[in-house]
Amino acid sequence: MRRLRAAGCVFAEDEARLLVAGAATRDELAVLVGRRVDGEPLETILGWAEFCGLRVAVARGVFVPRRRTQLLARQAARLAGAGSVVLDLCCGSGAVGVAIAAAVPDVRLFAADIEPAAVACARNNIEPIGGRVFEGDLYDALPDALLGRIDVLAVNAPYVPTEDIASMPPEARLHEPRVSLDGGEDGLDVQRRVALGARRWLSDAGHVLVETSLRQAPHTAALLSDAGLVTRIARDDGIGGTAVIGSRR
Repeated sequence: MRRLRAAGCVFAEDEARLLVAGAATRDELAVLVGRRVDGEPLETILGWAEFCGLRVAVARGVFVPRRRTQLLARQAARLAGAGSVVLDLCCGSGAVGVAIAAAVPDVRLFAADIEPAAVACARNNIEPIGGRVFEGDLYDALPDALLGRIDVLAVNAPYVPTEDIASMPPEARLHEPRVSLDGGEDGLDVQRRVALGARRWLSDAGHVLVETSLRQAPHTAALLSDAGLVTRIARDDGIGGTAVIGSRR
């Protein structure tokens, strides 16, 4: 705990307790603490992250699910029903899809990401519950059989403006893939591409939900509105989460 405090870990006591529980020997504990002191995210050291009350497997080089993203998962679950086709796009570990499936029985779950490490991690989380994970660039990863059939499209695309990445915490900046963070000059590059293709993939009564920042939310909403969707903004100040929801109807 003293070593973690000296390294600047705000929740050193809680982290120390988790690392002790996760280590089989004193030598292993020393290695785990050393990795944390070096700035590696606690979640990848432990091999899991807590998300919506679930333990989701995470791995080195994979985007760690954020607490604020629970808003995206909860809003998506409210729009899904038994039998709904759900896609977790830019899925990372697949945490959003897993949370939706846990909250809504019998959804047909799919996920996709461009990063091979993320795809492998997501498969570990999603395939055991009957879902499928695809590798590729946004909609290019998907089979044509999903065209016009997605009821709930949950998207946590990168939305950090390029120049802001340098000021991010080292856990993200140094240990997560840049492609999962960098949203281009204004942070909206990937969201633009998501919005442009959304209607083709949504069912007649489908919804797309996009995580964004409070500052960027009006711009994200405009992208979905320009794509022919009816939009609204959801916000949870308690966890700092913001999502824009675009609906076919």
